[in-house]
Formats: sequence, structure tokens, C-alpha cells
Amino acid sequence: MTTTRQAPRKRRRPPRSDWQFPVLTDLGMAPSRQKLIVIVATVAGVVALACGLVFAIASLGGFTPDREAGGTVGGDAVLPATYTAWSSPKLFAPVLDRAKDAKPLTDKEVFAQKTLTGGKKLTLKLAARRIDADCSAAVWGEELRAKVADAGCNQAARGLYTSSDGRYLGQYTLLNLRDGQAATDLVESLKLGYRGGWVQALPAGSAAFPRSGYSEGAGYALGHYVGLVWLGRIDGAEPTARDDFVGLALTLRGAEKAVYRRVVTITGPKS
Repeated sequence: MTTTRQAPRKRRRPPRSDWQFPVLTDLGMAPSRQKLIVIVATVAGVVALACGLVFAIASLGGFTPDREAGGTVGGDAVLPATYTAWSSPKLFAPVLDRAKDAKPLTDKEVFAQKTLTGGKKLTLKLAARRIDADCSAAVWGEELRAKVADAGCNQAARGLYTSSDGRYLGQYTLLNLRDGQAATDLVESLKLGYRGGWVQALPAGSAAFPRSGYSEGAGYALGHYVGLVWLGRIDGAEPTARDDFVGLALTLRGAEKAVYRRVVTITGPKS
């Protein structure tokens, strides 16, 4: 009886391990040891990365936010969330030099109008007013006080107004500086510097800029004068589509009519 010889079965290769790397396999290293080496290397890399990150952060030094836009700075000082600077129009060329406009501002002159009216039946009523010969009393911030002094400021008139509907408030500050260049330099410097120094809010009972509330600021060069507009909602909320802050600012700027009258006094009514 003839016995049929079966061909030997081919040994099936074990599936390739996910932890096999050609270089390590060629060196005769088992997959289990390869896996161990990869894990150790990964952990070591993470630790090294973490240490490097900590070192990098430490090398940058500490960061302490000194102020938050639109919030409280310290004590009773509050600053606006935004600020815009405006150069002096040619209209105010006759009052570019205080030497030609030397008469001091008076309470009756600046605050002759107790009510400022604007479009859409907007009405602002004067709630508090003050004129300081020492301009440093009307602003806060060491750098701003120094700049105001360098600009030759000899008067700071502040008027706080509230809307008749009890929704808004605004403060207009008029600074009497040496000349037009000083006024331009001051409003421009506040583009970056307003967060380190701004006007002091006048107290007027419950009418006050809310601590940590939203408000807006703007600076206008008006010949040798600077007009600083500061406005917001009494509740401190950000404006919505219903809040016409542009109209509110234009209405509040009615407080600078004293400067217009001075231009007319110098040039005559037909200029």
C-alpha cells in the first residue's frame, strides 16, 4: 500500500505588533521591549516639554493687569472702555494761542445753559458743575497730571449731565491750555494713555458712572482748549441698537459753546 506524503504546512507568521519599529526589530529587540522603550521615551519627552514651558513662562516675568477698560482703576477712579481723538478744526484758529484769549473762563460763561437738547427729543440736564484753577484736581493718573501741567493748563471746567429719561449721563470737561499744539498733543497722547489717566468724575448723588460699567470717551482739540467727552448708560450696560451714543455725544458737546463764543468775540460775527 502506497502512502501519500502530505506537503508540510507553512507556519503562519504572527501578526506584526503595532509597537515594532524596523530599526529596533533588525537589532533583534522583541516588540514588548520596543513598547517599553517608546513609553519611557514619551514620558521623558512630556516631562522635558513641561519643564521647558515652565522655564519659558518664568523667563517672561509676571503680568499684572493694572487696569481694565471701562472699569474701576482704584479708589473712586473710573475710566471709559474706548477713546477717540479729534484734531482742531480751522474754525478755532483764532484761539490757537491763549495769549490772544487770556480772559479766564467763568462759571456763568461755561454753564450758561442748564439744559442741552439734541435730536430725537434727547435732553441733558446739568446735575453738577465745577471749575478748578488747579487742573490736577480734575484728572487722575500721574502721567496725565504731568502732561496737563506741561501743557500749561490753568483751568479745568467740568459739567455732569443726566438725560431727562434717567437713562444716560455724560460729563464734559474743558481744559484751558497754553496753545493749540499743547491741545493737539494732549488729545493724541490719550489714545494710548487714557487707560493710565482720565478725568475725575464729578459727584452728583446717585448720578455717577457705574464702577466696572461701560462708557465711552473722546478728546477734542479746540484751539488752545481741550474738550473731553465722557458718556454712558446709567446702568453701566453696553449700548444697544436703541442707544444713539453719537447723538448723545453731539448733545453733550453743546457745553463747548463758550469756546465758539470766544471765537466770535475775536473775529466778529461775520467771520
